[in-house]
Amino acid sequence: MTLQQKPAITVVGLGSGDVEQLTLGVWRRLQGASRLYVRTEHHPMMSLLHENGIQYESFDRFYEAHDSFPDVYEAIASELISLASQADRASDILYAVPGHPMVAERTVQLLRERCGDAGIQLDILGGESFLDQAFVRLGFDPIEGFQLLDASDLNPSQLQPKLHTVIGQVYDVFTASDLKLTLMERYPDEHPVVVGHALGVAGEESIVSVPLYELDRIEGYGNLSLVWIPRSEDEALQNRSFDRLHEIVSILRSPEGCPWDREQTHQSIRKNFIEELYEALEALDNDDPDGMREEFGDVILQVMLHSQMEEEVGSFSVYDVIQTLNEKLIFRHPHVFGDRGASNAEEALGNWEQMKAEEKKRTGEAEKRKSLLDGIPKDLPALMRAYKIQKKAAKVGFDWDDLEPVLAKIQEELGELREAAAEGTPDERIGELGDLLFAVVNAARFVDADPEEALARTNAKFMRRFAYIEERLRIEGRTFDQTDLIEMDRFWEEAKAKE
Repeated sequence: MTLQQKPAITVVGLGSGDVEQLTLGVWRRLQGASRLYVRTEHHPMMSLLHENGIQYESFDRFYEAHDSFPDVYEAIASELISLASQADRASDILYAVPGHPMVAERTVQLLRERCGDAGIQLDILGGESFLDQAFVRLGFDPIEGFQLLDASDLNPSQLQPKLHTVIGQVYDVFTASDLKLTLMERYPDEHPVVVGHALGVAGEESIVSVPLYELDRIEGYGNLSLVWIPRSEDEALQNRSFDRLHEIVSILRSPEGCPWDREQTHQSIRKNFIEELYEALEALDNDDPDGMREEFGDVILQVMLHSQMEEEVGSFSVYDVIQTLNEKLIFRHPHVFGDRGASNAEEALGNWEQMKAEEKKRTGEAEKRKSLLDGIPKDLPALMRAYKIQKKAAKVGFDWDDLEPVLAKIQEELGELREAAAEGTPDERIGELGDLLFAVVNAARFVDADPEEALARTNAKFMRRFAYIEERLRIEGRTFDQTDLIEMDRFWEEAKAKE
């Protein structure tokens, strides 16, 4: 086949549905087509083709044969390429799609990807898209800021309230329902949204504004439906975005910002980081959702402040922090984002540790560490640090075989503490107490308990029982000066029995 005989597919747009908006060039192509295919007959322009005796074949059969739109579009593109490749057909193919071929038309994108490799010439002619009518009928100027999104593949992170947002492909009430749930991730339930059906089509157009929660309760959804969310400067909406948080922190640290925030350094607010973490842990332990919401925000603020300080000197920004974290999560979860499997939590943890080790090799971090115990933060609470030290040492076999020798070691250290308490120096007593605590942490590992959590539970238990003693004395109108250890111990046992 010579270059001149190269098969071709020409794609034309049928416009948004109003006959008056069909371009003259496309109309002439439709009149002269010998092999005309349309993606769907469910479009107002089909009546014009019928009236003028223009023959065509639709691909609606593929919608009935497949369960998902992606499969339908794949089938249509494959069929068009197959038809164009048939050597016994001399005439080119004209493929007509609703709207504009390059606006929300997946079959055209598939043809663009494949026609070159198939030796097929692809030509695309314009046509009015549904956006043209959206701008006119809904009355907004896209220069103010505009985004076009697909209802069938929408992520909350794509939503930007400062932009006019038009969402297409709202084919039916089920799609509208899914869309509503996604929008509610960013917008309040009462936020007004506009639904447009068959914009610009005489006798069929419908434009209705409803609160977001009613989006799937109205009728008329079909191929010519869209949802418009007007741009908003509402601060409540802006305050739900990460970008707004970054903006606020940068303002606070700016010359025009807060004098206190501007003066802070990594070291000056270092202790704040620790305090906020512990306050967040307290909210977790109290199972307090309101407290969690506030305290988690305070922890994030510490990350933002430290990141902003580095951004100001050009080291990195918080977006670099997020990118590093995302890449780490993807890399360390090959059973989710890769080709490895994990049927249970143990296998998933094994994948994590293996990929973590591989990551350290790639970055050269493994070579920098002179000891196996390097990498354990020195500022961890001593109980937690002891636990991590012992876990790392155990990985290379430096560990007891079972619990019994661990308990024997505790007895040994307890005896040495008794001796130091009776005859030793203050340093000796501290040393022996530390040895005893270290041995107890060993026991925690062998009974599968986190020593920090175990001690936290005991602290809470002690506080509950002590509070019971205080309450009993208060009811009897007495103070601690008016009781003794025997009575307090009796109250303690009462509290214990109640638990």
